[in-house]
Amino acid sequence: MSTTGLEIFKTRHLLKPLAWSTVAVLTLSMFGCGNDTEQSTSGPISTEGKNAAQIAVEAAKPLCQDGKTITIVWEAGLQSLDPKNFSGPKWEEETGCKIEVVEVPTSEMFTKIMQEHRANTGAYDALNVIPAWMPDLAQAGALEQLDSYVDKFGYRGELQTIASTYRDNQMTVDGKIFGFPDDGDVFLMYYRKDIFARDDLKSAYKNKFGEDLVVPTTWGQFIQTGQFLTDALKSEGIYGASMFREPGYGNFMFQERFRNEGGTFFDSNMKATVNSASGVKVFKDWVTENKFMPKGVEKFGFVENLAVFVKGESAMTISWPPYGRFAAGYLENEEALSWVPKTTIADKVGYALPPGGHPQLAAGFALSVASTSKNKELAYLFIQWLNSEEISNERVQLPYALRDPFRDSHFTNEGYQALWPDAKEYLAALSAAAESGLLDLSLIQTDKYEEALRQGISRLWAGENPQTILDDVAVEWDKITAQVGVEKQKTVYESWAAKSGAYPN
Repeated sequence: MSTTGLEIFKTRHLLKPLAWSTVAVLTLSMFGCGNDTEQSTSGPISTEGKNAAQIAVEAAKPLCQDGKTITIVWEAGLQSLDPKNFSGPKWEEETGCKIEVVEVPTSEMFTKIMQEHRANTGAYDALNVIPAWMPDLAQAGALEQLDSYVDKFGYRGELQTIASTYRDNQMTVDGKIFGFPDDGDVFLMYYRKDIFARDDLKSAYKNKFGEDLVVPTTWGQFIQTGQFLTDALKSEGIYGASMFREPGYGNFMFQERFRNEGGTFFDSNMKATVNSASGVKVFKDWVTENKFMPKGVEKFGFVENLAVFVKGESAMTISWPPYGRFAAGYLENEEALSWVPKTTIADKVGYALPPGGHPQLAAGFALSVASTSKNKELAYLFIQWLNSEEISNERVQLPYALRDPFRDSHFTNEGYQALWPDAKEYLAALSAAAESGLLDLSLIQTDKYEEALRQGISRLWAGENPQTILDDVAVEWDKITAQVGVEKQKTVYESWAAKSGAYPN
């Protein structure tokens, strides 16, 4: 199915009412075989002297001797090019298991996985889970606990080389492993090095504010600098900043900034505090910032904001890791990315943490196994192989798929560092972002809380009062909590809040 650039990124990043109740499903089935009994490798597994990918391949080969087909239901769009063009053919070559890729719209995935789980059909074996939904899925019994497989196939050592923020926050529920962090989604600030280095701008800024012109590290600096640059560069057609503001993206941006401003989502009694002074400040600051951004920025999504930045029309922006690769021109010869605007700033982009220093680990994926699978061991071996040090280092460098670095070795990979002149600095910034990143809020029925916030952001762009909007959002959040059960939800929230990536400190 042909997908435009806008549709691709709406599929991956644009939140609709259920869009982030998301599970990309990897279905592993017997080709022409109705056997309902899970097969297992015979005898003990020798792991000595082998890496995790080699162990997985060796253990999978006996299960793949009869021409099995592994059907992979994956997120539609660019993401699916990983199993279709790279990992699928490679797995077939190494094990004999064939790969059939089924692309599924993101907004349908959660519903499908839950329907299959409740029907207990065993249709799905391996799952690609958005980490924020792991507690919901684990509590529903949809995910297989992976600890016994990890031990059997000697994977604990390599799991420790996943960057700590992802490993410690996106792998377990109640201390048990339910997924392997597999995508380093995190926000990063991208800025024009040439603009911040201009002597005329540095002098004018110093004269006006008595301070040096630097890349902002606080939101107050961001507002001051953004307005100054817009005023100074408007004759050149350049804005001080641009941002995606569409409510689906705004949900993530609010979660990040709210916590960097000192906000907490709930009090000790599980009453929503999203309408605190911190929340109101975020909304008011957004309205202020839009005045020095391009006209119509309230409707900007991923692609619209990307176009403004790579055309050289904004000095600063914040987004996921692909912006850094697109702006560098690393992917411009890929047919699958022909829709991406040609960059005019390939040698002019710098990378930094967003103001506040604690960026959102927005969305991402973790590999899991379905609890109703009839081929659990083969499903496990496949995700261990995909997630392994060896294979993941290749997957995150694919020019067409959107898997972002998530292992310590990804950030220091010499081949990756050489892909474009500033790639080493890019990876260093991503590593720093991973170390200080903030988790997406993860509760029972998180999608309902997010939808209430998205509706609030829409009202903000319609001109309503920030305090009134957030008061209404808080009321709606309290209703959702009551429907779930205050004590039940409180237990989930406290477990989430205890994780190192929940709040800045």
